[in-house]
Amino acid sequence: MMSLTRAFIRPCLSKLKYNHLTTKLRKCSAETTTKGKLPNHLVETLTSILGQGNVSTSVAIREQHSHDESYHPPSLPDLVAFPSSTEEVSDVVRLCNDHRIPVIPFGSGTGLEGGINAGDGGLCLDLSKMTEIEAVHPEDFDATIQAGVTRLALNTYLRDTGLWFPIDPGADASLCGMCATSASGTNAVRYGTMRENVLNLEVVLADGRVIDTAGKGRRMKKTSAGYNLTNLFVGSEGTLGIITKATLKLYGQPEMTIAASCHFPSVQAAVDSTVMTLQCGIPMARIEFMDDVMIDACNKYSKLSLQVAPTLFLEFHGAASALDEQVKVVEEIVQSNGGSDFIWAKDPVERNKLWKARHEMLYACTALRTGSKPYSTDVCVPISNLPEIIMETKEDIKNSGMIGPIVGHVGDGNFHVFFPVMQDDPTDIKRVKEISNRMAKRAQALDGTCTGEHGIGLGKRHFLADEVGLEAFTVMKQLKATLDPNNILNPNKVLL
Repeated sequence: MMSLTRAFIRPCLSKLKYNHLTTKLRKCSAETTTKGKLPNHLVETLTSILGQGNVSTSVAIREQHSHDESYHPPSLPDLVAFPSSTEEVSDVVRLCNDHRIPVIPFGSGTGLEGGINAGDGGLCLDLSKMTEIEAVHPEDFDATIQAGVTRLALNTYLRDTGLWFPIDPGADASLCGMCATSASGTNAVRYGTMRENVLNLEVVLADGRVIDTAGKGRRMKKTSAGYNLTNLFVGSEGTLGIITKATLKLYGQPEMTIAASCHFPSVQAAVDSTVMTLQCGIPMARIEFMDDVMIDACNKYSKLSLQVAPTLFLEFHGAASALDEQVKVVEEIVQSNGGSDFIWAKDPVERNKLWKARHEMLYACTALRTGSKPYSTDVCVPISNLPEIIMETKEDIKNSGMIGPIVGHVGDGNFHVFFPVMQDDPTDIKRVKEISNRMAKRAQALDGTCTGEHGIGLGKRHFLADEVGLEAFTVMKQLKATLDPNNILNPNKVLL
């Protein structure tokens, strides 16, 4: 009886607490909030909800939360809040909705399309204190984590279970942030993207309601029950709801990992090898492409001596008995396409050395121009169209006079260009934006997408309607208006 009573009373107390805390605030200002103009007593009310020290208006904290890793100039929020629970997120969002205050969710700040910039000011909701790994079910291969848990933190926790979460966008991003952007990365060719690896989400809606997209506590591998709300929120970039919890698929740690690299006379030869490998049914874990410009940059930065040519970096996961045969088949495929210098490594030290160039590529690119920052863009096309778009992009970069090393997750048809740009040089930014726009249009013309994994954010909003079609775009806007009628959730992102 006691537990039942508590279960009934606690939500009621929470609602009473919320109503009490916001009565004074509601009387202070009934008008719509604009950038730099917030209701009186907002900080006081938020502090009552979140506790002392969990609301900040300091310039340093606001600046820290004003940008991601992209080229987009910073946009400061008016204040930053640090909730510790879903209940607190709900109370804060409900408060902001009542007073038309923009809410921008913040994970780890590693995005690449300006998704956390506060162009309209408002409140940045930093979820980094929600770090509990709530449950791991080794026998069912799943885990439930809170919004602040990062990829590396989860895999460190799982180390002794024989399981791991393989989606690797490169940065140590927050896992719920990865859900919000539908991130993927180097392992997607085998394990898929976040969209294929999320079983359930807990989401706070714009009015403060909390929903579980697959049902409370559900973690089944498949379902035919109703609309797929889980995938509605995966990739929504914080514009439809704030993800506070995720249930994710896990995988068995591979018995053995083997890495390899090889060089090719052309981009076409490298992509042909990739296609043939996949057609043979070899379960590759990673197939990464680097063009000659990227290899040259990595040689200079990482003190390597790789041949300056189109290069594939490969990784195999599986049982030791099977991997040797797989490596031999791939080596034959590579040689049949003119590939050379097939180097492979089983030892972790050798393998890490082999991947050194790939992991340090961002720093290698910016080192090509002292004082530059990376302008990263990505597109994705059917694999058969990859050589055409890469070669056209390389020619475009050459004609522009810019430097643009290319790296690609070629097993998915996804590639990136990392431009080292001077952020205070308008001409630099203008030229790179023009190249990036042409890349996106080429990808769409080749039955692909303007973004394979970075998201739309601020930078690619003008491509979305053309990509999905006007009717589908209209439906997206209707969904946004239905779930967030006051447009407080990460406003002006994704949809123009």
